[in-house]
Amino acid sequence: MYTVTVTRDFVAQHWLTVPDPGPEGALHSHHLTVEVEVEGERLGEYGYLVDIDDLKAVVDALVDRYRDATLNDLPEFEGRNPSVEHFSRCFAERVADGIETDRLDAVAVTTWEEDAAAASYAASV
Repeated sequence: MYTVTVTRDFVAQHWLTVPDPGPEGALHSHHLTVEVEVEGERLGEYGYLVDIDDLKAVVDALVDRYRDATLNDLPEFEGRNPSVEHFSRCFAERVADGIETDRLDAVAVTTWEEDAAAASYAASV
């Protein structure tokens, strides 16, 4: 299986909407690192799973969407606790929708909060 990975850093804000969230229930920022990995068994004509510049462009557009944003205010988090788990799923789904190739079998996103904890989401495409 081939994989291609792109990593980006940015800051976003949120507050948790769970019962008794403690200090996380107030608006606060996190330095996030997203690691996006795409996977597939076949390479294209030029020996690429995916053009890395195309993957970078999709990831950069998503980072621009979330950078300095308050996640709670975005439609994809309406009615959801904006956890790092939900964030990873949203990011992965948008990457899968944004990449134009039939060679991908899976997309995985790992989101790190402050280099101390991470959550991942992976899906077949």
